[in-house]
Amino acid sequence: MAQVKIKLVKSVIDRPERQKRTVKALGLGKLGSTTEKENTPQIAGMIAAVQHLVEVTEI
Repeated sequence: MAQVKIKLVKSVIDRPERQKRTVKALGLGKLGSTTEKENTPQIAGMIAAVQHLVEVTEI
């Protein structure tokens, strides 16, 4: 599977608790933080749930 680089570009302040937990589960903390993950169906679903908060690039 391909790797994806995920960057948090919008704040989770004033977002539903479920979205905050999803961002945390992706390994993102502060605004601007990045992480690299394997692009599995589970990760793709998590990214889709918070796509308005993150920026995704394939590696």
